[in-house]
Amino acid sequence: MITVFGLKNCDTCRATRTYLNERDFVHEFRDLRADGFSEEELDQWLDAVGWEKLLNKSSTTWRGLDDSDKDGLDASRARALLLANPTLIKRPVINTGRPPEGPLITVGFDKDVRDTLRSLF
Repeated sequence: MITVFGLKNCDTCRATRTYLNERDFVHEFRDLRADGFSEEELDQWLDAVGWEKLLNKSSTTWRGLDDSDKDGLDASRARALLLANPTLIKRPVINTGRPPEGPLITVGFDKDVRDTLRSLF
């Protein structure tokens, strides 16, 4: 089953859910703030796409951080920021639960992500 991690009020997350519903993709939506996520899930996302892609530097939350939090950022510090500030996670994070050798994780919802979903399901 597809799991979509995002925010209920995020336009891209709403568009993703509409897309999946219209195509009858079985999926679950988990709100990053309300439902949370585990450290293991975050580590899986970081392993799959890297902290540079997962960290949303366009977000209001990022702009509100102190410069000391942004300067000298590395994987460890980025992980800590993402755990402390779920709205820094680029959305949506989609876990397809496939292929058999492990789940495919995508971030965002562009044409490449939609093509990937169509090819898997």
